[in-house]
Amino acid sequence: MNGTMGADAVPADLFAAFTRYEAAVVANDLDHLGAAFAPGEATMRGDGAGLLVGHAAISAFRGTRGGVPPRHIERIEYRELGPDVALLVSVSRYDAGGTGLQTQVWERTDGSWRITAAHVTPRAAALDRRIWRTVGDPLVPGASDGPLAGLTVAVKDLFAIAGHPVGAGNPTYLDGRRPETSTAPAVSDLLRGGAVVRGIARTDEFAYSIAGDNTHYGTPPHGALPGALPGGSSSGPAAAVATGQAEIGLATDTAGSVRVPASYQGLWGLRTTHGLVPRQGLLPLAPSFDTVGWLTRDGDALQRVVDWCLGDAGARAAESVDGDSGHDLPWRFVVPTDLLALAEPETRAAFEQMLDTLAQTAEPPQLGTVSIGDPDAYLTAFRTVQGAEAWSHHGPWIQEHPGALGPAVAERFRAAARITAEDEADARAALTPRGDLLRGIVEDAVLLLPTVPGPAPSRAGGGDQVDAVRAATLRLTTPAAVAGLPALSVPLLTVISPLGAVPVGVSLVARAGADVALVRLARRLARALGPATDTTTTTTGGLPA
Repeated sequence: MNGTMGADAVPADLFAAFTRYEAAVVANDLDHLGAAFAPGEATMRGDGAGLLVGHAAISAFRGTRGGVPPRHIERIEYRELGPDVALLVSVSRYDAGGTGLQTQVWERTDGSWRITAAHVTPRAAALDRRIWRTVGDPLVPGASDGPLAGLTVAVKDLFAIAGHPVGAGNPTYLDGRRPETSTAPAVSDLLRGGAVVRGIARTDEFAYSIAGDNTHYGTPPHGALPGALPGGSSSGPAAAVATGQAEIGLATDTAGSVRVPASYQGLWGLRTTHGLVPRQGLLPLAPSFDTVGWLTRDGDALQRVVDWCLGDAGARAAESVDGDSGHDLPWRFVVPTDLLALAEPETRAAFEQMLDTLAQTAEPPQLGTVSIGDPDAYLTAFRTVQGAEAWSHHGPWIQEHPGALGPAVAERFRAAARITAEDEADARAALTPRGDLLRGIVEDAVLLLPTVPGPAPSRAGGGDQVDAVRAATLRLTTPAAVAGLPALSVPLLTVISPLGAVPVGVSLVARAGADVALVRLARRLARALGPATDTTTTTTGGLPA
């Protein structure tokens, strides 16, 4: 390595290329930024959110990020790595305070310098307000000891915490709320177990979305892949857990709001049996389907949570996890063919490969298929009942505060306002036999299916893409909600998307009340497919780090 150092040593043409690139970063000049990176699949860019490989993935991320705050370069270090290959390390000083670091490998081809590898260390942020509404150290302490001691919790901004108002992902709503005088039981249970509340985490407005975006506070980062939607509505708790800022996300799931972000970001996410966890102190969306749930990075942490919160500590102590047979849930899975057909081709192929692998394990489960009927029939009736209940609870406030909602959620509530009492009654009648059918299927088996159709979509896709993904996703997630069943998303698949290799969850749906046994069964499934998926889950979909 050549020992030349400092800005004065940088070749003039390389310095000019670097200067043009820096100006393009500040101006968010996407055309020049794209030209500054070398074409092809070998180019890399990394930061604290993850690694992007390939010019296409980097360009897709650039389209979602926006420009950076005003800054200037205060120092450059240069090293010649070889003929026409150079390393530049630069320190950025931001006008509003703080510094960042850029490390870049530049190569000259066809007479032009281009970046082939880059790593960015941004200035330190005391609080990422896309993830958190407020944090503490801790915000609320827990018991001095207990089975959850040492675990921190990100609480979705729908649960009451004494001394803090509920914000529901909307600043106008937050401004009009008084601090709560008591704490929701779902929060108190975790505190009694020794966990501490790290902070209150963001939600999509009124939890009426599964995308994870919020027009008021910004979209939380995707913990597995820069530039992708994080999934919602439990976007803040999921991002906090995926990025290591909390061990537990306390969240809600009405139509997939735990399972979708869990799938997108490589997390374990449990939607509990409807009504099993008390909903007092929880701002409702659609009480017929609203449930409490938890997000964790691995199966072990989720097991600790459900054993404590769902009162199965005695059974947990009586039988070790390693020898666990799933208790009263059978080692038998059925795949709903109507739902598997909705998965994207790459996801379906990965899921079918997982089934093949599972069939060849030392103790393979029974595997079968089942039909649950037309997914659209579930979704249409579900949306009608959900919309009617959402408008019943929030319509008066929305009418009193015109313009307070973001465009997508506002349109959803406008549609909800048009639902008649007759529409709602017909929809409820249509849901009854479908719920009965699902509850019958899981009496002696566990449903197994992809959690979502495919990887998290890019934030650059726009509203039409988000709406299409939303509709496709809800066809997979609403059946469990219709039947009030527990559903657990486990990061068992890795699928290639335009943004790179990303996780996709596999959902297990069991009979009502079998939540603790479902987590144990899922851990057995994860161990059968590879031990890394149970206790070392990472943001690469459970593959070893």
